[in-house]
Amino acid sequence: MSGRPRVGVLTFHRCINYGSFWQAKCLVDGLRERGFDAEILDHRSSRIEFAELRCALNPTLPTPVPRGDRPLYRTKAEQFFRAFESLPLSRPFCVDEPPPTSAYDTIVVGSDEVWNLQHPWFGGKAIFFGDGPRGRKLIAHAASFGHYRADHGLADEWRQRLRRFDHISVRDDNARRLVETATGFSPPLALDPCLQFPNHIDSSGAPESTEPYVVVYGHNFSESFARRVRNGAESRGLPLISIGYRNDWADCQRLTAGPREFAAFMAGATAVATNFFHGCVFALLNRRPFVCEVSAYRSVKVRCLMEAVGGLRHVMEEGTPEAVSNDCLANPPSPEIEQRIAELRAASDEYLNRALAN
Repeated sequence: MSGRPRVGVLTFHRCINYGSFWQAKCLVDGLRERGFDAEILDHRSSRIEFAELRCALNPTLPTPVPRGDRPLYRTKAEQFFRAFESLPLSRPFCVDEPPPTSAYDTIVVGSDEVWNLQHPWFGGKAIFFGDGPRGRKLIAHAASFGHYRADHGLADEWRQRLRRFDHISVRDDNARRLVETATGFSPPLALDPCLQFPNHIDSSGAPESTEPYVVVYGHNFSESFARRVRNGAESRGLPLISIGYRNDWADCQRLTAGPREFAAFMAGATAVATNFFHGCVFALLNRRPFVCEVSAYRSVKVRCLMEAVGGLRHVMEEGTPEAVSNDCLANPPSPEIEQRIAELRAASDEYLNRALAN
């Protein structure tokens, strides 16, 4: 026994998704850095793991995946499987039959879209609402409902579960409104752990080339967004490198990148073009110029993040002038955005310290 307070983290730690992996690692490592004996609660499900792998081999749907890309996406998935085992994990258990008691002092739920009732395979899993491993305290940190909108409301069973939490912080204003309606308490806004604990991101797997490049991260971009990004990159003589997903309008495809390679490509980029939440997060933490196109699935969390940090200018709308997108691809986030992130980081640290205190 270590003698340190034991913390179990409940999150989406086995998703074949760069952002999910890094937020899980940053959160548990951030807790361990604070002196806690923290580990990720290793919930498992053969059905969910099959669904995750099937999605990983067909990640750009509804755009068809070329047959030749399947082995590359499988290699990418295998890199994730190895990365999962590097995390500090509990003894595995079935997500649908979690142990009712545990030796943990605190259970931390977060920070991914753990409360997204419309998630294709985790939606409605009561374990993320406090049913399962118990500790003396139950807290949520930077939790999100993903694309489940506040105007959908919550059934009474979910409201009752949220009221059992001793402390709650959320990742976006959409989640804040849902929690406030359910509990009568307006929770504080917290940063995604990648922004709160950036020193735990290993970006040492250097890209092959030291030449400047623009990262493309995401898939199924609109033709107009792709065209303006390509025009902006060509005007500066920069190649486009697509990481993790095929985008034929990019100059180079890096479909096999694992989590460390992804972090390295993002850290080494001259600029970033994305339609993913963590594409924005990694651009911000690396202080890289970036533009983001919102998709229906990610619009809530992307817009809430950009509004929270004062970066809505980087979100490209249908009528955004090309001069604005070119400027966002050429210049790093403003000092005001960096200052806002620093303030949110301090507030996130303060919340977590208070919630975890004896």
